[in-house]
Amino acid sequence: MVLLASLLCVLLLLLSSANEASSYGDKELLSLKRFQWAQPANKRNCFSRKSRRQNGATILEMKHRDHCSGLVRDWSGLLQKRLIADDIRVNSLQSRIRKMVSGKTESLSQTQIPITSGVKLQTLNYIVMVTLGSRNITVIVDTGSDLTWVQCQPCKMCYTQPEPLFNPTISPLYQSVQCNSRACQSLQYATGNSGLCGNNPPTCNYLVTYGDGSYTRGDLGQDNLVLGTTPIENFVFGCGRNNKGLFGAASGLMGLGRSDLSLISQTSNVFGGVFSYCLPDTDSEASGSLILGGDSSVYKNSTPISYTRMAPNPQLDSFYILNLTGTSIGGVAVQAPSFGKGGILIDSGTVITRLPPSVYRAIKSEFLKQFSGYPTAPGFSILDTCFNLSAYEEVNIPTVKMQFEGGAELNVDITGVFYFVKSDASQVCLALASLSYEDEIGIIGNYQQRNTRVIYDTTQRMLGFAKETCSFT
Repeated sequence: MVLLASLLCVLLLLLSSANEASSYGDKELLSLKRFQWAQPANKRNCFSRKSRRQNGATILEMKHRDHCSGLVRDWSGLLQKRLIADDIRVNSLQSRIRKMVSGKTESLSQTQIPITSGVKLQTLNYIVMVTLGSRNITVIVDTGSDLTWVQCQPCKMCYTQPEPLFNPTISPLYQSVQCNSRACQSLQYATGNSGLCGNNPPTCNYLVTYGDGSYTRGDLGQDNLVLGTTPIENFVFGCGRNNKGLFGAASGLMGLGRSDLSLISQTSNVFGGVFSYCLPDTDSEASGSLILGGDSSVYKNSTPISYTRMAPNPQLDSFYILNLTGTSIGGVAVQAPSFGKGGILIDSGTVITRLPPSVYRAIKSEFLKQFSGYPTAPGFSILDTCFNLSAYEEVNIPTVKMQFEGGAELNVDITGVFYFVKSDASQVCLALASLSYEDEIGIIGNYQQRNTRVIYDTTQRMLGFAKETCSFT
């Protein structure tokens, strides 16, 4: 009897320890049914965007590009291509950063346009509608770029877009930008490629390469831009005559970087150098919003805004770089020697957050410690921590939080923790990845920024985070 009682005690202790392990740390309940992908029942109107003016701020409806996708027959193949494109973008950013740090630049005539296969890829980016000249145009929002550009007639080579190409010859206020202008001279800092003078007249030619095989090449122009109902006179943009790449249904790109040519710099006298966005779920019908202007009363955040300063880096001043001081998984602080060193870039165009190898290993180890007992699944592209959750309707997953200088915190939304590779949840991966080298700059991708109000104050050089269920209404 004594032996039996002892065995029972040991068994109870083991069960208690197992239960404690499974409930260890702060967790949130994730319903897996929410991620069962459904094909659109009917054709969506992808180019009908809403906007409004409120308390001095201009608010543009923001959609995920999946909202405009048609019937998808191979989800796995599509997701694989997206991550491949995302990885190439990250490598391109790292290459651009190394070039800027070393002080090396290329002239337009020296730069080779990359040639890639004609496979049409779509990336996880967000779109808004603006009015250029008198034409409504859908553009991708990108904080990692500076130059705003659209496809223009006549076009030597353009990718297919549903909207008509912008025709500068029928826009009465359109003007070419001359090669001796300040705007042309700003190209080198904004794009990494110096401008080149065209002939008859000597217009300013530009080239932007994105490293993933995407590029735009054309000439600088200026015209009236309307954001919602707010007019911007003499807005400088790229008129793309030779474009190729991963831009899907968009007619071009909106550059929200920090150089003189970015939309934020060109509209600073109107919006004070402040903008914010809330990125909606990719698999829902929800809209997000891009807000231009600094009146926080128009935000719908459910938690207070916590601010951190933009880390000063004169060589990379066009990027938004923060000082990441820590990360917690399930409320447990992760220890890594590189916290507080080197900075981390926040980018709306990158999908998956990239971290230095030592930080990623520490996060992965702590996550696996807390999310234990679930069957594993093979890695997928850049993601190496995957699970088979097809037998579950819901799971408790550890919270993921990032801490920054000054006490600011990004609480990653539950929809941004796992990347669903297969719709039956048989391959679900932690949506974080490791950089190749310790000295590369980390990147906070848009997947981890979902349902968060992210505020950029370029005048005060501050960036803020607050929880918000994204909605345009």
